[in-house]
Amino acid sequence: MITSKEVLLMSVGSLRSKRISPAERREWLLFVLLVGPNILLFAIFTYWPLLYNGYLSFVRWDMLAPVKTWVGLENYRFLFTQAKFQLILFNTLYFTIASVVLTAVLGLMMALLLNQSLRGRNTVRSIVFSPVMLSGAAIGIVWIYIFDPRYGLIDALLGFVGLSSPSWLLDSAWAMPAVIIVHVWKTIGYAVVIYLAGLQAIPRELYEAVVVDGGGAWARFRAVTLPGLSPVIFFLILTTVLTSFQAFDIIKVMTNGGPVNATTTLVFYLYEEGFVAFNAGRAGVASVILFALMFAFTLVQMRYEDRNVHYA
Repeated sequence: MITSKEVLLMSVGSLRSKRISPAERREWLLFVLLVGPNILLFAIFTYWPLLYNGYLSFVRWDMLAPVKTWVGLENYRFLFTQAKFQLILFNTLYFTIASVVLTAVLGLMMALLLNQSLRGRNTVRSIVFSPVMLSGAAIGIVWIYIFDPRYGLIDALLGFVGLSSPSWLLDSAWAMPAVIIVHVWKTIGYAVVIYLAGLQAIPRELYEAVVVDGGGAWARFRAVTLPGLSPVIFFLILTTVLTSFQAFDIIKVMTNGGPVNATTTLVFYLYEEGFVAFNAGRAGVASVILFALMFAFTLVQMRYEDRNVHYA
């Protein structure tokens, strides 16, 4: 029978045998030297602001007073009982869902077209991608003139078919669709490039097998293209959702959140409360809710990936 003293001696011996060697110690030191600065930067510029925003959502502070007043959930109760804030939440979801769906669908259609052997294909690809490289503020200024109901390009085009242009940026019913159109126009080139990379990675043999089995264009798209693009679609939707949630410059330049808060989203409301009204508490609530929505969308997409994304 093994005594407690023998067990203790065996434990000490095993610890000695597992002692880290000098080579392993040097590897760990190198690992810390390489990864440590990145972790430190993430902690300072990402995790600490996130935690501090959460703290600010529970206080009342004008960013000037030396003392912050703790109010608990009062900021949350105030905002969630305001019709204006409920409209802002609706605008955020409306803008994000519409932008993501249009970008994903129209981008796929354009990518399928530009994946064909057409004359001038590379030139068209460059033209389609070019808005991605431009400033959102500059794009917004140009589109203000395009949407002008008296002299704009859209008014001229509608005039050919006997229609008049609505007051895109002054009518609360048309302002959000106008902003969505511009945002999709700016980001669709990114989607096209990602789709084209995915299309060119699909083996040609799979399409040939469908043709041999008597399948047409729709069969090739449904049985080969969509499954082959599933990782690309997942990545694209994930990135465009996050981009749409954070869209600011186009809204600021084109509508400034109006008319009557028709285009005010969470990120724009955060800017107004934090840097215009200097209300850190309500801005903190907006940032927490924005983070929660982005995190929830990401979780849903990750669950979708497990069931529907095929990497082989």
